[in-house]
Amino acid sequence: PPLFLRAGRTLGATGLNGARHVLVPAALPGYLAGLKQGWAFSWRSLMAAELVASSPDLGRGLGRYLEDQREFSDMSGVLLGIILILFVGIAIELLVFTPVERRVLRNRGLLTTSK
Repeated sequence: PPLFLRAGRTLGATGLNGARHVLVPAALPGYLAGLKQGWAFSWRSLMAAELVASSPDLGRGLGRYLEDQREFSDMSGVLLGIILILFVGIAIELLVFTPVERRVLRNRGLLTTSK
């Protein structure tokens, strides 16, 4: 917002210092949200690509595993594939994005700690 730029200029942050200390921290939560959405979209796209493209050179991934189990009518294998895809998505969220988001919120003074 323009208010942040004016406040930064008032405090002496102009040029690169203004960008470094005002613009980037103000935009960081939005960038983080975009990265999370990008990760979710790319993960779904990877699973879809593995279902469509099959080649011995590509190897076997979760999408290919899921398709193979569907072709063999192995419902327990299909459910296992779905659970594995869910587990990887949740693990990336908890191991990568949650700590980064917590750090950004803590640095901005928006994180409340409950005891």
